[in-house]
Amino acid sequence: MTKEDSKLERIKYAPYRERIVSAEEAALLIHDQAVVGASGFTKAGDSKSVLPAFALRAAQENVAITLITGASLGQTTDADLATNNALIRRMPFQADSVLRKTINSGQVKYIDQHLSETIEQLQEKHIPQVDIAIIEATYINEEGFIIPTTSIGNSAYFASVARKIIIEVNTAIPLEIEGVHDNSVPKKQPRREIIPIHTVEDRIGETFIRLNPDDVIAVVYSSIEDTPAQLPEPDVKTSAISGHLLRFFEEEVRKGKLTHSLLPLQAGIGKVANAVLTGFIDGPFHDLTMYSEVLQDSTFDLIDSGKMTFASGSSITVTEECYGRIINNFGQYKDKLVLRPQNISNAPEVIRRLGIIAINTAIEFDIYGNVNSTHIGGSKMMNGIGGSGDFARNAYLSIFVTQAASKENNISHVLPMVSHVDHTEHDVDILVTDQGLADLRGLSPRERAEVIIENCVHPDYKAELRDYYERAKERQGHTPHLLEEAFKFHIRFQEKGSMKP
Repeated sequence: MTKEDSKLERIKYAPYRERIVSAEEAALLIHDQAVVGASGFTKAGDSKSVLPAFALRAAQENVAITLITGASLGQTTDADLATNNALIRRMPFQADSVLRKTINSGQVKYIDQHLSETIEQLQEKHIPQVDIAIIEATYINEEGFIIPTTSIGNSAYFASVARKIIIEVNTAIPLEIEGVHDNSVPKKQPRREIIPIHTVEDRIGETFIRLNPDDVIAVVYSSIEDTPAQLPEPDVKTSAISGHLLRFFEEEVRKGKLTHSLLPLQAGIGKVANAVLTGFIDGPFHDLTMYSEVLQDSTFDLIDSGKMTFASGSSITVTEECYGRIINNFGQYKDKLVLRPQNISNAPEVIRRLGIIAINTAIEFDIYGNVNSTHIGGSKMMNGIGGSGDFARNAYLSIFVTQAASKENNISHVLPMVSHVDHTEHDVDILVTDQGLADLRGLSPRERAEVIIENCVHPDYKAELRDYYERAKERQGHTPHLLEEAFKFHIRFQEKGSMKP
């Protein structure tokens, strides 16, 4: 079989073979001001040919789109689109430094959404409807339906409602991945069905993405692997955070609140969350399960170690080394994984039913337990809330982790008042830094302040935070504050480059 014949074998629905075009030709089919719904969730399963080609087109023409994805894109796609003024509006999540600058300058309108809600807002027409869907596929089956690649995100819904569809067939993805997906499209409220997921292994949908073949206007080939995640090795601080959290879980088991299998785990993306999960390998826990958004290196390390039996997510986002290990040996993981649409992986109903233990990363938190996970200095967007809010509000245990101080300890991540609130004190159970762990369950605001200051604050800032709290109490109040001083750490950093007194 020739290379060309091998590529054609990935398109089993014959009428599509007449619609095969180059990425550049497909990009010409995207009209100016279009609303584009594209596959991709945290750099996995994203458009690697058509969107980059549209960015190049925008460098020559005055064309721009509203782009809705599952989460962040890989390669330099978001950066190229932003640089070439190809974006009018972007949602619901991003993680690109170039795009971030255009968002913070006001050039690109950014809608930061809970990842579970994008489909609902599209269904209710709260946000613009999808004109064109661009979906990455492992292959196309005999009915013209899509076998997805390494993520699902919002792809199944985009394909079901878009007026036109462009399919990117990625020949770098092994055919063996078929069967790991569980696609479904929810009905519109108020007639939406109950989501019948009672264990992390339950399946409720189909292994392919349904669509109307008549809506497919182009098929494009690509052979580009997902952009690998960048995960540094655990360091002193992340290892300390992991140690505090593991000891907490051991104590919960000793008290009879949990078993050594815990409850299904969720962890946000990044080095801290990955280090925390990696710590379970050497702990006394076993038969662990995961119900999360992103399956990263630690997920597969836990599976390889025999500590984790099953993992449910919406994407596989791993380092280059781990990617090769998984993709080249997918058969040994296939019966231990399921990939779902993000409105299912992040569904509040399911999260609460399963009793998820949610571990997410904070940028900063305050002495009463309010968490900022999106903004630097109160005004500049970092990445977005992602799915952390979906899990924090509904989890059995809502845990947020961060280092106590950074940048040579010139920035304290525990403050009198956070500069932006994403997760209120009502949705936060446990806070962990490299200094220690604060269990906030059942505590009043004043009790929370005592525990947080005592256990989570870096030594350089503990005395000042203690003094702030003691003086605030003199003014009384359920949640005592000195409003004229509440942001003095942030102001001091803006003026002097350090939060230190």
